[in-house]
Amino acid sequence: MGDAEQILVKIVPDITTLDAAQWDGCANPDSYDKTLDNSYNPFISYAFLSALEESGSAVAETGWAPRHLVLEDGSGGMLACMPCYLKAHSQGEYIFDHGWADAFERAGGRYYPKLLSGVPFTPVTGRRLLVPKAEDADMRERYLLNGAASLLDRHHLSSLHLNFLTRDEWQRAGKMGLLLRTGQQFHWCNEGYENFDDFTASLTSRKRKLIKRERREACRDGITIKLLTGSDLKESHWDTFYHFYTDTGARKWGAPYLTRDFFSLVGQSMAEHILLILCERGGRAIAGALNFIGGDTLYGRYWGCVEDHRFLHFEACYYQAIDYAIAHGLARVEAGAQGPHKLARGYLPQTTYSAHLIADSSLSSAVEDFLARERDFVAMENRELARMAPYRKGNKGGGAEDA
Repeated sequence: MGDAEQILVKIVPDITTLDAAQWDGCANPDSYDKTLDNSYNPFISYAFLSALEESGSAVAETGWAPRHLVLEDGSGGMLACMPCYLKAHSQGEYIFDHGWADAFERAGGRYYPKLLSGVPFTPVTGRRLLVPKAEDADMRERYLLNGAASLLDRHHLSSLHLNFLTRDEWQRAGKMGLLLRTGQQFHWCNEGYENFDDFTASLTSRKRKLIKRERREACRDGITIKLLTGSDLKESHWDTFYHFYTDTGARKWGAPYLTRDFFSLVGQSMAEHILLILCERGGRAIAGALNFIGGDTLYGRYWGCVEDHRFLHFEACYYQAIDYAIAHGLARVEAGAQGPHKLARGYLPQTTYSAHLIADSSLSSAVEDFLARERDFVAMENRELARMAPYRKGNKGGGAEDA
């Protein structure tokens, strides 16, 4: 990397001022030409992150002020980067620290603003320390983490949070002194199935009948399913889906996180990594599920509807996703946050990882104690839920990994 004197950590408040190719060369180094390979993660790509900012979705006005960290060499070349945001609240993160904030502020402290490394509104595991393959990759990671940590004191921030890390990053962050947290999601794992019936054959008879009944019931009343990706996606589809998205968002969390422009921007820049599942009745779209396609994973992100039909949500979000993953040789389906109800549909508990650095020593000690007990609980719950998996004896289905 060169002499230490030539290394510079910069804070960048607008990702569009950076070179897209250099960012993607750090974020998805094996997918530089955007071909779908096993390592590609769409959510840390320049296209996705810049769409969040350009659309006004993740900006200072919404409590997500970009403060990306960029590691440069003496000539201005990008050696590594880290998506970061100055947060004025804890909404849209899916790693919940509201209790920490409340306790600290009741004691006279100020929890916000805080610094977050993650992808806004996206509870998806992925690299946060975006370092390309290099002999000094570990050193570059340390420069990024140290640079982020130094901002706490310099800008009077309460804490640094790295959400939905990979397990390897999480372990390395722990060795650097960050507090370690685990959580739970439900993912479907492809055990080399040839088709959907091959998958259901791995389930117990009772669960197999349940899924067949739900799929049959979901498409009653003349409902048809349409899958759209790439050049098939049109602005009219985004108009339709945004209506679904805002209707659901208003009922779940009040105001939608994403603006209408966001969907147009990702549709223009990364359509080949998008799968839109539309449900139609009588020639009219009544529901939809938006997915993003990674190298080996299909990521379910948003669902919405204007008509309620029993089991249609399961069909569009879970079963169609499994069908697509099998047909395209993908290893996993990640269907978003929460959802023990996914267990009966073949989605098994998986551990998620985050790391935290808290400036106040008293709050840090209290949180550290809490996280130790929480990690034990998450591990125990994942083991218990895995034992309730719907698979026949000898068919694992891809179990959870303990922290």
